Amino acid sequence: MEVKRRTARSLVSKLGSVSEQTRSEALAELRLITKHDADSRPIIADAGAIPFLAETLYSSSHDSQENAAATLLNLSISSRDSLMSTRGLLDAISHALRHHNTTTSALAVQSSAATLHSLLIVDSYRPIIGSKRDIIYSLIDIIKMAKSPPRSIKDALKALFGIALYPLNRSTLIDLGAVPPLFSLVLKDGRVGVVEDATAVIAQIAGCEESDGEFAKFSGVRILVDLLDVGTGSSGRIKENAVAALLNLVRCGGEKAVEDVRDMAAAVVEGIKEVAENGSAKGKSKAIALLKVIEGGSSNGSTQFDTSLNQSS
Repeated sequence: MEVKRRTARSLVSKLGSVSEQTRSEALAELRLITKHDADSRPIIADAGAIPFLAETLYSSSHDSQENAAATLLNLSISSRDSLMSTRGLLDAISHALRHHNTTTSALAVQSSAATLHSLLIVDSYRPIIGSKRDIIYSLIDIIKMAKSPPRSIKDALKALFGIALYPLNRSTLIDLGAVPPLFSLVLKDGRVGVVEDATAVIAQIAGCEESDGEFAKFSGVRILVDLLDVGTGSSGRIKENAVAALLNLVRCGGEKAVEDVRDMAAAVVEGIKEVAENGSAKGKSKAIALLKVIEGGSSNGSTQFDTSLNQSS
């Protein structure tokens, strides 16, 4: 361990060198070490690497950006507190994301978004990151642009999902325009993984009062219901996300939302039953609750759907 500490201190000192080549070589080596040696990650963080890595995200060199962003991602696996306590880190990540279509390389964008997703695993960080509207705006811009690389879109969606897990962030996501590009991805993208991630974010955003009116502008209920049609061939995860979104709309929206969901979802009862019978534990419970809503009751209490499900199990 002492050898690792000396190595870390030596490499971090080189990050402050006036020689660009020395800095570049140190960055490349730190990236490799943090990728392959989990024990070295906290040592490198403690040696003071993070401020240098954050500053490097402003570099005009794509290689330097990529090595710094990848190293931060690796460090975020075991040194989340060190990253979040570093002054200016979120601003540096915001800069990398904000210039996703100009000066930041695609790989640096992807690692930066993935770092956010890693940090957002910690509950207490969600309101902090969610308060950075420039970060949210940049993530939305990434999923909005048709020429964004698929990997960038997926990493941005995962970060948005982490942000949306904090209820008070959901109205901010709506305010900054997340809903149109999310539904656009569902309708036009066609890649199963992207649609799964997009519907996961939609399901979370549906859990706030503002979602009802915003979803209505883009036929959101109709799109979600169509995903549950057995003829569409949606994956099990997509169907579970659609069920969760519709249920959240019912619980958080007004009477109009309840009526819309009840009326439209009645046509895809078989698809919802499929989730209730074959989905994950959470998916099953949400599907049963949604079936109760369609039947005309609340999401509590026994209904004929419980009986039919018990008979078929």
